[in-house]
Formats: sequence, C-alpha cells, structure tokens
Amino acid sequence: MNNTTSKKKLFIKTYGCQMNSYDTKRMEDILRPLGYESVDSYEDADMAILNTCHIREKATDKVFSDLGRIRPHKKAKEDKGEQMVLAVAGCVAQAEGDVILSRARYVDLVFGPQTYHELPEMIAKITGAYGQERIINTDFPVEEKFDHLPQENAVTGPTAFLSVQEGCDKFCSFCVVPYTRGSEYSRTVDGILSEAKRLVAAGVKDISLLGQNVNAFHGDGPDGKTWGLGRLIREMNEIDGLERIRYTTSHPCDMQDDLITAHRDCEKLMPYLHLPVQSGSDRILKAMNRKHTAQSYLDTLARFRDMRPDIALSSDFIIGFPGETDQDFEDTMRLVEQVGYSLAYSFKYSPRPGTPAANMQNLVREDVKDKRLHALQALLSSQAVAFNQSFIGKTVKVLFDGRQTKPGFLHGRTEYNQAIHVEAPDRLFGQIADVTVNSAGNTALHGSVAIQDDDLAA
Repeated sequence: MNNTTSKKKLFIKTYGCQMNSYDTKRMEDILRPLGYESVDSYEDADMAILNTCHIREKATDKVFSDLGRIRPHKKAKEDKGEQMVLAVAGCVAQAEGDVILSRARYVDLVFGPQTYHELPEMIAKITGAYGQERIINTDFPVEEKFDHLPQENAVTGPTAFLSVQEGCDKFCSFCVVPYTRGSEYSRTVDGILSEAKRLVAAGVKDISLLGQNVNAFHGDGPDGKTWGLGRLIREMNEIDGLERIRYTTSHPCDMQDDLITAHRDCEKLMPYLHLPVQSGSDRILKAMNRKHTAQSYLDTLARFRDMRPDIALSSDFIIGFPGETDQDFEDTMRLVEQVGYSLAYSFKYSPRPGTPAANMQNLVREDVKDKRLHALQALLSSQAVAFNQSFIGKTVKVLFDGRQTKPGFLHGRTEYNQAIHVEAPDRLFGQIADVTVNSAGNTALHGSVAIQDDDLAA
C-alpha cells in the first residue's frame, strides 16, 4: 500500500473500558503512517471502526444500531465510486465475529483486541491488489501484539493510559473478559518503562497503568526476575517529569504487600484505589466465583488505609445476580456503609452469552432489581457528595487536563481522581496548580486558582 497517498479520514468510536481507549489510541498510531487522520464524524470517513465492549447490557444490540447508522454513508461513498472500510473491533468482535459478518453483510473487517497490530496487512487485503472482500481475525497472539506496536503513542494532553497487562484468569461467572481478552499476559518491564519515558518526554504528567487485572502484573524485569506491580510503580516513581501514577482495574485476590506499601512509599502514586467487590454477600460472591469474601475485601481495604489514611476508594457493584435475596442485598448495603466510597459504579445484572451465570436459574425480577439498584445508588451518591463536600474550603493540587466549552474555564483532576472545574488561564492547561475548592456535588468539584496568576510558574 502506498504510504504517500493523500490523507484519509479515520473515525473510531470507542465503547466501554479504559483499555479500549488505550487500544483506540494505538490503532490511530498504527494507521497514521498509512495516511489516516482521525476525524469526529463517520459521515465521510474512509475508514470507520467500532471499538466495542462486551461488558454492559445489550452490547451487541448497540453495535448493530451504530452499524445501521453508518451503513447509508458507506453506501453513499460507494455510489460515488469511493470506499469506506467499515470495521468492528474489540470484545464484541472477538465474541461474536461470525454473527456480525452474517447479520451485517456490509461490514468489511472484524478483528479482536489482540490483532489490531495486523491492521496494515488486513487493510491492504481489503483495499489493495489482493481484492479480499471481508476479513475476520479473532486470534489471540497477545505477545505478538505488543512486540509489533509502533513506539509512538499519540499524546493529546497531560494524561495518558499505558497498558501493562491484558486478560484475566479469574473466570468470574458473570464475566466475558477471559473469553474475549484471553488469559493473563504481562508486558516486559523494559517495554513499559520505555513507553512511559516517551510519554513523559511528549508532555504527559499523569500515567494510568491499565490491565483487565492490573495487580496480577508479573512482567519480566531487567534483572532477570519477575516484577510485580508494586516494584514497577517504584521504578516509575523515579522517572523525571512524571508527576502522577494511577492504576486500574484490580482484583482483591491479587493484592500483594509490595503494592500496598507502595501507596505509603511512592509520592507520585496517587491516593486513590478502584477495587471492585461486586457484592457484600458471601453467598453471592461464591456464586460469582469471586474467590474472596466480604470480610477479606474489608481487610484488604484496611491495609491500604493503614498505609495511606487519606486514600479514596471506589468500587463496582452488580445488583440482582441470580439468586440474590433481600438479605444478600442488605449485606451489600452494609458493606457500602462500612467502607464509605468516594465513587462507585453499580449496574443491574444482565446475562452474557457463554458465561456460566447465563445458565443460572432463580432469576431476580426486573422490578426488584430496579428497586435495589435505586436504593444502592442513593446510598453511594450520598457518600460521594459527603466525600466531595469535605474538600470545600481546602486547597488541592489539580492537574488541568481539559478545556471547557465556556471560555476561561479548565477541567482538571485532583490527586483523589475527582473531576474539578476551575476558572483559570489557558496557559495552565497541562500544568499542576493549587486550587481552592468552593463547592461540590456528587460528580465534580468547583474551585478557583489559589494563587495569583503573576505568581504561577510558566
């Protein structure tokens, strides 16, 4: 394929998790040398990719709905003698690739999350001399993917995701990740550190380490030993220019002492932990195959709080899992009251085809799920408001990572991962500044720059 051809428009819609956001950035990196530039609309795109997620309810239906919206624009280009390559990527592609090609005959390319490094070859087969009409590629060459990714990771601001681990071996009964992302695989420490340093050199100050089960990281270190996530973070803590380190998402069963103590020892590791529990009922946790109990989860959180008393905690909850009784739900509410979360994500259970839970009996009625979810979310919301309002009048350090539509205002994040909106000069974008919190809700803070503009570092 001729890399010197005129620029082509690339549209990617990203669904779901932060890992998908990372994958989208890397697909843009891979396609840039082929002349593709990212655009915000699929209407006249030369290539449109739906980077899908299979976690949430009706994930496949949403993909087909979006495909239906794109289809007329693809046909319009074809009527003009032009081409739009339409692709479905990610976890829905991995799980249901054959279904997609069967139901949507106009889709050109279906590929899983471990094969996007092969995009140039796949595109050449569709658009070039090979003349292949449709491709499905859902292999699991996860090692090859990281070996063949380009070094560049396009930087568009002061924050970035960095994938260190993929896949999961836990096989929770409700989850499709082991089937769509494969078994656990960790990148080499050298590869991660090299990418982190390139990101920092490009202006990144805040790096979030990503993995489906990130604290199961076990990468080959430069000393010939296997490093855990705590050891990796300690090394990253020494990178000049890197100001903030975060990681997500973790599993309670993989919390090692070195990672917990890193929250005490590493000043750049932010005081925030996202640790999904899913339920406060031991009976439901066993049915979910979570391999931990409510008490062991609480004990883990206590260890983190011993190391970093101000740590902010967030979690995930599934409500209405098959067999969940009123008492099981009350156990979840009691756990939430014990912990006191700064943020949490909660959802009604919905079956995922191919998972063990999809065949379970004793389903919970939808109206019962709705009532329980409403009660849980009300409690979580009250905790989020209380946590955020505890910062009113205090000064926090904010990294400004976004510009708002209202002129003169910037968006930022605190050390505790709170969103905050601040009236601030544009030159503070990408910088860390002291901000006084003036007001707070359950989703964001509002504040003002705590020092005079003339005193701010350039």
